[in-house]
Amino acid sequence: MNAVSQAPLMLITGGSRGVGAATARLAAARGYDVAISYVADQSAALAVVADVEAVGRRALAMRADSADPEQVARLFAAIDQTFGRIDVLVNNAAILAPQSRLEHLDFERMQRIFAVNSIGPILYAQHAIKRMSHRYNGRGGSVINLSSASARLGSPNEYVDYASSKGALETFTIGFAKEVARDGIRVNCVRPGHIYTDMHASGGEPGRVERVKDSIPMGRGGQPEEVARAILWLASEEASFITGTFLDVTGGK
Repeated sequence: MNAVSQAPLMLITGGSRGVGAATARLAAARGYDVAISYVADQSAALAVVADVEAVGRRALAMRADSADPEQVARLFAAIDQTFGRIDVLVNNAAILAPQSRLEHLDFERMQRIFAVNSIGPILYAQHAIKRMSHRYNGRGGSVINLSSASARLGSPNEYVDYASSKGALETFTIGFAKEVARDGIRVNCVRPGHIYTDMHASGGEPGRVERVKDSIPMGRGGQPEEVARAILWLASEEASFITGTFLDVTGGK
């Protein structure tokens, strides 16, 4: 059954935890229906769905690896079927590998990080264009890419490959924004700094934010909800003349 939702629909990749989950909850509170992708933790994804539905909005959680074109296509087919629209794409899904100097990085790790962090958002954007763009009779929309302060800082001795993948995402943001600016699609990028999320455990240091917080001008790490508010602002009409822009949520670092 095709159901056309009157509420705007926000798709958040990697929406089961951290910044993605915080964005899903805030989006629902502000009137969006929400679709999220996840890879591993179904129970966490379903918890986000329950929170979205608890405030009266519709939700969809679907397993989709950002590096797999077929899984991405199936997710968009499910969105078409369930909601009949997409208004905002938040390219949030990303992976991090254990801290390492460059010479010790193996090829498979590099390939996987770029596949998820750099190519994945491009795959999602291709599908979004065909649903949002005025050229395809869409109503327009907004894309927010999630980069990282590491794209500016380089993450030496820790995550040079991750930082490089986010640098590629930033260059994509610039070109994509210019390409679709007259098609009713705004494309922007949020650049979080040190945020309290589970992602740091993937790098082998769950307490990393506490270790580095004194280097942050504001003297603390950020909360996922603080990044979510930046995302929701860029998605909103308050940012109607903003595209190709980078918004740092870094506490000044």
